[in-house]
Amino acid sequence: MYSFTRPSAWFSTFQKLRLRSSPLPQSTKAQLRNYANYPKPPWPPIRGGLERNTVWAPKTRIAVGIVFIGAIIYSMITEEPAKLDGTTQAERDTLTKRESGVTGNSPMRLQVEDFVKLKQKEIIAALEEIDGTKFRIDAWNRDNGGGGISGVLQNGKVFEKAGVNVSVVYGKLPQPAIQAMRVNHKAIDPNIESLDFFAAGLSLVLHPINPMAPTVHMNIRYFETMDENGKPNTWWFGGGTDLTPSYLFDEDAVHFHKTLKDACDNHDKNYYPRFKKWCDKYFSNKHRGETRGIGGVFFDDLDEEEKDKENTFAFVQSVANSFLPSYLPILTKRKDLTFSEKEREWQQIRRGRYVEFNLVHDRGTSFGLNTPNARVESILMSLPATASWKYMHEPEKGSREQRLVDVLREPKEWV
Repeated sequence: MYSFTRPSAWFSTFQKLRLRSSPLPQSTKAQLRNYANYPKPPWPPIRGGLERNTVWAPKTRIAVGIVFIGAIIYSMITEEPAKLDGTTQAERDTLTKRESGVTGNSPMRLQVEDFVKLKQKEIIAALEEIDGTKFRIDAWNRDNGGGGISGVLQNGKVFEKAGVNVSVVYGKLPQPAIQAMRVNHKAIDPNIESLDFFAAGLSLVLHPINPMAPTVHMNIRYFETMDENGKPNTWWFGGGTDLTPSYLFDEDAVHFHKTLKDACDNHDKNYYPRFKKWCDKYFSNKHRGETRGIGGVFFDDLDEEEKDKENTFAFVQSVANSFLPSYLPILTKRKDLTFSEKEREWQQIRRGRYVEFNLVHDRGTSFGLNTPNARVESILMSLPATASWKYMHEPEKGSREQRLVDVLREPKEWV
């Protein structure tokens, strides 16, 4: 399959282009014409009688070329995109967001990231309006991909400390972490040495100044493992919210739990009782024999065995959307109530219990602190600015403080 063209013909074409592009002296032009018109010796014949400038089987070559090009176009349309050398999944996702934006057809990790960032802005704006103080916003990046936005308010008019954080993490799970996750996710291959993962979440903790106003926590998160081309292998959602008062107002507990129940019932009538019980069990200071607060809902490892990805994401969005309606009416009623120094002291003791849970039992804190290149300041933003521990402290019998402890030792059904 050869096609030959005489050098003189190539040179003649080049000569014409050259003469068009830049003027040459007349003597040079004459020399070039003489060379081009100089008689050339004939090429020796080719076996089979073909001339050197003849294309072998032209129709066959065209047909083969069409099939080959068609195959390339088909593969470009239908095949999974191959992993590009030298690029990470985080870089490819950034390019996708920049070129196409995020829609309902985007990978779930991009939809979750988009949602938590929008929800963070909404919640921070509402809290700034109540407090009258601006949050400090810190955006940060991770070397391995992803990053986050930390929003923190300290020493405000209503909040002693408030944190509303978003984190987006790309990385690799080592073998010990893979084995641990297989307890709840059997689809993960136990024989691989490492596994690419993505995690994104919104986490907030608010510690009001007034002891009559409760501390509150809310978190939603998404986790997936993926192959080298970014296709998810396993995925799951987690999250929840719980209320931690220093002084118990039954009407506040009822309002908080009813709002959560309504959000759950829109998706599954079994969610609230199931996740409320899970919350009481999870947010427990086992070494104290009491729960951290008066509960809420908690769920984790919700994967394809629960519901499909889209329906579970819709439920998680409902939990996040219920946060402001569940908490702001309580805060508005309690933030300006009068309190004594003794009540402030009790608040500090209860905050000490809060710290104990977060540092000893909380899985999120442990996972964050054990993630390579973790941003410790953002992970520990959940801790109060002040707390205290008193040796062998017990509240007075019959007091409001004692009633709270009684409820924490025997969680109640509020709705």
